[in-house]
Amino acid sequence: MSMPKIHVRTGDRVLVIAGKDKGKKGQVLKAMPRENRVVVEGINMVKKHRKPTREMMQGGIVEQPAPMNASNVQLICKGCGKATRVGKRVLADGRKVRYCKECDENIDR
Repeated sequence: MSMPKIHVRTGDRVLVIAGKDKGKKGQVLKAMPRENRVVVEGINMVKKHRKPTREMMQGGIVEQPAPMNASNVQLICKGCGKATRVGKRVLADGRKVRYCKECDENIDR
């Protein structure tokens, strides 16, 4: 079975299009294609109760971003600056790249 594909990768800037953080922008910290989920910086924050450890002597309640469905985010194009759908094409040298459907510019260099 091949790896499932999602339209965003780690490091991409995205716009949240659904859920409690709709309209916010952030950077993808982690992409999980098998689960079709992404973790976006500062989005979908949840409180976690942590026990004291050697690294964190105090313990307590920590806020951290939780995974959200990849369908709830849209990639922000570096060229036109808009949230856009993503297409895929094969270049002459055989590389596969993502491109912006708004301005038709390659997203991957």
